[in-house]
Amino acid sequence: MLFRWSRPVMQRHAMNFEHQIDRPNPQSMTACALVAEVASGRISALDVAEATIAAIAESEPDVQAFAYFDADLLRAQAVAVDAGESLGKLAGVTVGVKDVIATFDMPTSHNTKRYEGVMTGVDAACVDTLRAAGALIVGKTVTTEFAAGQRGGKTRNPHDLTRTPGGSSSGSAAAVAAGMCAVALGTQTGGSTIRPASFNGIFGWKPTWNAISREGLKVYSLTCDTLGLYAREIGDLQLLADVFDLDPSPEPQSLEGLRIALCRTPVWEATEPSMRDAMARGATYLRGQGAQVVELELPSIFNDLHAAHTIILAREGRSAFLNEVRRCPELHDQFHDMVGNARQITPDQARWAYAHADSCRAAFDEIAQGFDAVMTPSACGEAPVGLAFTGDATMNSLWTLLQVPVVSAPGLTGPNGMPLGLSFVTRRYADRTALVIAGLAAQAILEG
Repeated sequence: MLFRWSRPVMQRHAMNFEHQIDRPNPQSMTACALVAEVASGRISALDVAEATIAAIAESEPDVQAFAYFDADLLRAQAVAVDAGESLGKLAGVTVGVKDVIATFDMPTSHNTKRYEGVMTGVDAACVDTLRAAGALIVGKTVTTEFAAGQRGGKTRNPHDLTRTPGGSSSGSAAAVAAGMCAVALGTQTGGSTIRPASFNGIFGWKPTWNAISREGLKVYSLTCDTLGLYAREIGDLQLLADVFDLDPSPEPQSLEGLRIALCRTPVWEATEPSMRDAMARGATYLRGQGAQVVELELPSIFNDLHAAHTIILAREGRSAFLNEVRRCPELHDQFHDMVGNARQITPDQARWAYAHADSCRAAFDEIAQGFDAVMTPSACGEAPVGLAFTGDATMNSLWTLLQVPVVSAPGLTGPNGMPLGLSFVTRRYADRTALVIAGLAAQAILEG
């Protein structure tokens, strides 16, 4: 891990901003606002970089969201953006990158000893696309080991430092929530994007599976692994949808007349009272804006989907981590168990799981045609106290295996004052619809 400052940060911050007191503060701005201000010339990409460096100096000692950060590298990127012949769609936008996503100029360490300090020499496809649009890659954010399981998370929840920010995309979610970057990249194989979004009170988006390239991301499950994205405002995620060229889909202007399904899912018993209350309050707020909220009980075919997800992860993790275990016997028992097939998953069970997932995807495509979106819990409840356990992903795995887009909308809180998110799900490739409805829902909650 490297934290490199070329000179005392606050001193440099003061030197660069004494003449800019009347300018917007990039540290508190959204991605859309940064793009507008940089394009207008009111601020430069270097101004954004300096404000980001100051924000990290202030918040990182408490939150500990970054596995790697080099202030001079961030400045160099900003200088290059400012010197470019034209500004891209993301000029000056600061992006945190989960440390299982390859970056050519920063180590990709996967929070594991074997890859500590290892430079891939290439960018993941998603990072390459962001750089081409003028984004500033701030640093690598903390993940659990190989983005699998609970082990290795040091990051703390900015809303309460005694609580987890969720995993495995813990650093990305916390960095955005704490204002250390405008947006961030995570991944999701079970609930590693949506659950941290809920715990940190920000927007989280798990796109349709493979709608954004996974080239250059550590593989756990090819069936489930999906890039995830975080922002404090829904417009920033819509901007990223433009940059990644997501398919067009309906973008309603209001909740009035929309048909929203309230879906508790077959694993509703895993939810805590706080989330059950949040779902009820969310439905009330949406109805108050003219939406028709209808109860949806999924057919019995979906009852075994959680089990199918468990089998597929065990089967695919077995091959994904074989080389790691063979080369690093000291890896956690979790990885040895996967490689050694401790669950004794048979080929017949695997074939059933894949076939069952296919059947459920087809069934959900038909069900979802009757609704504009499905509302469902983003997590079981508030973020747990402590850092050893990053929270239960039970409420997320069904949607991950269905490969549908999911957007977690913030705004609600539980009895301990911690954030609670509500997820909005649509049919595959209707990501833009999910984004818009999640944004409208968050506004309804705010106004309610």
